[in-house]
Amino acid sequence: MSAMVEILAIGDELLDGVTQDTNTHWLCRQVTAAGSWVRRAALVRDDPEAIAAEVAGAIGRGAALILVTGGLGPTADDRTLEGVARAAGVPLVEHDAAREMVAQRYAALFQAGAVAAPDLTPERLKMAVLPQGAKPIENPVGAAPAVLLRLGGTTIVCLPGVPGELKGIFAGPLRPHLDAVLGAGVAAERELLVRLNDESAMAPALQEVASLFPDVYVKSHARDFETGAGIRVTLCARAADPGAAGRALDAASQALRERLPVE
Repeated sequence: MSAMVEILAIGDELLDGVTQDTNTHWLCRQVTAAGSWVRRAALVRDDPEAIAAEVAGAIGRGAALILVTGGLGPTADDRTLEGVARAAGVPLVEHDAAREMVAQRYAALFQAGAVAAPDLTPERLKMAVLPQGAKPIENPVGAAPAVLLRLGGTTIVCLPGVPGELKGIFAGPLRPHLDAVLGAGVAAERELLVRLNDESAMAPALQEVASLFPDVYVKSHARDFETGAGIRVTLCARAADPGAAGRALDAASQALRERLPVE
């Protein structure tokens, strides 16, 4: 069975409309491609109490994986780990391995002439203070390590909000941990064109096909009535391997063709 995932994107700048949240869209695509599914995604301010409430809610809903993005940096408004620690009921503590990761990163940045000094200032050390019981995951691009914390049947992963750093960690050092949670699985998509202009007229057939194939997600994409070009229908199947996903799509597509004028 595919794992259930929730995503929390942290940052006042997201909710103030200053920065567009592209990370959630990218993560949704990665989770889907791995054969799992995102049940819920939320934008949350840099407020430890609000972050804690969202994390606790996701745990209560039985999420296998919670992906939290943003708020891991050195400034005072970066408070994501404080919120996660509150939800877990544990203190924040300096982590030796995280401290070494931060120290090595700033030493390399100093050698490259990117920063004026390599010293571990209090602001830099803040990125090595993690919820007790958590482990750091190397950031191959930036300074702040990602953070992994397991609470019962839920794995919480906190990622930097900078897209390049998030992607570098997700596709690199974090991958084995993700595979352990999400398991083996794939998702496959197929798009069909139904020669109708009225989405409501095709709704009963779509519902019937979705009921016959519960492992296939069936979604129509509405268009205006005047185009006369038909309506696109997307089928998405999750399975243990590509062959099984393909067979599920074949069967669902055939069932749709039997009920609607599909091109």
